[in-house]
Amino acid sequence: MNEFQDLTRAIVAFRDRRNWKQFHSIKNLAAGLSIEASELQGVLLWKTYAEAKGLLRSRSGHKRLGEEIADVLIFSLLLCHEAGIDPVKAVQQKLRLNAKKYPVRLAKGRALKYTELQHGE
Repeated sequence: MNEFQDLTRAIVAFRDRRNWKQFHSIKNLAAGLSIEASELQGVLLWKTYAEAKGLLRSRSGHKRLGEEIADVLIFSLLLCHEAGIDPVKAVQQKLRLNAKKYPVRLAKGRALKYTELQHGE
């Protein structure tokens, strides 16, 4: 067992004790994930880099950011559970794909989409 499986089991048990599965279609979970990601973004919206660093240094700001990240992870893991996707394998496969799309020699230090990198160099 991995930690994601343990977390998913705990999240599903929490959900099922409240009879919320009826609301957790894949469509609704994807929408919920988007909303939670927006709430995470809202914590940092309009803050300068220095203000964001200050927020993280404050106990309340750090706690708030952590709670929003937790919400994003909860919805992500529920979505994986309902879709039958192993999150660890999905991330591993995506990293392999991204390694091909973003070779170090072309992408290092550059904030470009893979379609903008010159693979012929």
